[in-house]
Amino acid sequence: MRLALMLALLLGSTACTTGASTALVPAGPPSLADAKRQVSEYVESGRYDADVAAVVEQARGYLESRAARGGKLAIVLDIDETSLSNLPNLRANDYGFIVGGPCDALPSGPCGFVSWVALGRAEPIKPVLALARLARERGVAVFFLTGRPERLRAATERNLRSAGYEWTGVILKPDAMRTSSAVEQKAAERKKLVEQGYTIVANLGDQMSDLDGGFAERTYKLPNPFYFVP
Repeated sequence: MRLALMLALLLGSTACTTGASTALVPAGPPSLADAKRQVSEYVESGRYDADVAAVVEQARGYLESRAARGGKLAIVLDIDETSLSNLPNLRANDYGFIVGGPCDALPSGPCGFVSWVALGRAEPIKPVLALARLARERGVAVFFLTGRPERLRAATERNLRSAGYEWTGVILKPDAMRTSSAVEQKAAERKKLVEQGYTIVANLGDQMSDLDGGFAERTYKLPNPFYFVP
């Protein structure tokens, strides 16, 4: 009886200890440091480029088949992280977003986005550049539609040109325009193109707000692990 009591006490003690040590803690989001590391690994591994290429390949296939049917056709391309890569700017800012300030310390940071745009160093996202060139070869108009403000037009067009792009039009956001979502600007501008007689066969962007709102036969969402635009 005494032995049984001792075993019961021992087992009870062990169970209590075990229960205390395995208590579940609610899972939270990854730390900011871990999230940044995961983004860096995604880019450096080549998976980001492969995922972009896979999406653009779908757009290329549809563009080829659609262009063969003729018509007043157009494609609409977002600029940042769709047509041009701001990766050096993002890395310099440790994946944060800094609007003002110089970019004197590149490739280190900080680097204000406005100054970065003025430098005109953003490289083309190559599959999208190839798609834009194919569109023009097939007689399809190419429009860039961006949330960049109108005051950055000269620098933006200079960068697009140096990256190898040609276009029918570059549509920027009016300096005084204030919206709660990019959809308000971009859907309205696509509607204007349709009213001009264009059929937008493909609309490419890295944010859902680049694509939502209609006025395109097909939409193609490129990956963007860096930031979100409502």
